[in-house]
Amino acid sequence: VQLVESGGGLVQPGGSLRLSCAASGFTFSSYAMSWYRQASGKQRELVADITPGGYIEYTEAAQGRIIIYRDNAKNTVYLQMNSLKPEDTAVYYCNAQRNMDDYWGQGTQVTVSS
Repeated sequence: VQLVESGGGLVQPGGSLRLSCAASGFTFSSYAMSWYRQASGKQRELVADITPGGYIEYTEAAQGRIIIYRDNAKNTVYLQMNSLKPEDTAVYYCNAQRNMDDYWGQGTQVTVSS
């Protein structure tokens, strides 16, 4: 099982990034996929999740600026982040969950700074 995040980097406030999480080793379409983030010195928090059927939930962390979507044909889940703020700076993690299965990626750093 692998979850590989990509797309992070340094972006100026107000900018956009699209994170990707490529999955392998399990039946991607059957798993709920989530994005979490962890800022330095803080607990990891849920940003958004999407069920196998496409139902989406956003947390307050998403603040209406973040969109999660999945492409089951590509075994990939995305996180489109717009109007980024310095407080969005964190390591962003991809998670796959189904019943007792719970998989994590290694994370990708997003830094929002001028």
